[in-house]
Amino acid sequence: MVSKEYLSTARTLLGIAKNMTDQTIGERLKALAEDYERRARKAGLAESAKGLTPPLAGHGRESRPRAAKSG
Repeated sequence: MVSKEYLSTARTLLGIAKNMTDQTIGERLKALAEDYERRARKAGLAESAKGLTPPLAGHGRESRPRAAKSG
């Protein structure tokens, strides 16, 4: 899953940022980690939406049951 990969990258970046002696680089890494967390949320929403949305193929007019003719 893409969202898990983004979260893993964000955690790695945050860990590195905490150990940085250069504050400027540490802050940039934190900002990058936050961006990856946002991407993980978006990817997670997209992945869950795909799981909830039924496929559209085959749901056209020809797949509906036909009414029985009377008479």
